[in-house]
Amino acid sequence: MVHEIKCPELKDMVANGGQLIDVRSNMEFSRGALESAINLPIESFPHSVNTIDKQKPVMLYCVSGARANMVKQFLESLGFNYVYNLGGISQLSHC
Repeated sequence: MVHEIKCPELKDMVANGGQLIDVRSNMEFSRGALESAINLPIESFPHSVNTIDKQKPVMLYCVSGARANMVKQFLESLGFNYVYNLGGISQLSHC
């Protein structure tokens, strides 16, 4: 499920320690990403999950929201409580 977050709310969450994560490939990320986003491609999550703070919100996006949803489910299965699927980058490009 895609979680609707308005731009001001997204910026506020990032400013307060929220983790904005682009789960697209390195190539996709290099073509453009949201400001403040870090790139953790979906296939890297089993190895990089320890770099994500469980206590802070995790906001995920990709092209359509499908990969972000898979990562969201994976993180929730590991006990992450504040995980949001923001959907696709085109929906967020105005942020």
